[in-house]
Amino acid sequence: MKVVLGPRGLAGMQKNSIFAFALFRGRSSIAPSDMESLSLSTPALLFSAISLLMLAYTNRFLTMAGLVRSLHAQYRENPSKALSGQISNLKRRINLTRSMQIYGLTSLLLCVGCMFLIYIGSQLLAGLIFGIALLLLILSLAISIWEINISVKALNLHISDLEKPGKN
Repeated sequence: MKVVLGPRGLAGMQKNSIFAFALFRGRSSIAPSDMESLSLSTPALLFSAISLLMLAYTNRFLTMAGLVRSLHAQYRENPSKALSGQISNLKRRINLTRSMQIYGLTSLLLCVGCMFLIYIGSQLLAGLIFGIALLLLILSLAISIWEINISVKALNLHISDLEKPGKN
């Protein structure tokens, strides 16, 4: 069997894993059916990833909820604009975290639905549902990046007063 690679070799191929699978099966070409069918294990691969993300999102949510309670108690004792701003920032971050959780859980639910559709033999609909699940997971991760950036900006503002001369 002779395999002819493109000018960029295996690294330049867009379908590396499918091509490697085709080579393993003793073929030198990729059939369209290799790319079009989903197996039950394909959406199941996302279960562990989404579960770990949900654990991280929940830990983030619980930490922020504790901070809000603490800042709220401080604000009731001594109202200040700085505390109000911190509480407002945390409220925004909590809402973003809720969105991350909703999109992540919806992605997981659609993966389960995709597995059911594969089981009953509805490949076309299963592929569509799996694609939507992937898009929702991407959206959840993008919102997570947004929330992390807000968090870093808030921390930088919080510690900026320590870097000012004369505060030591």
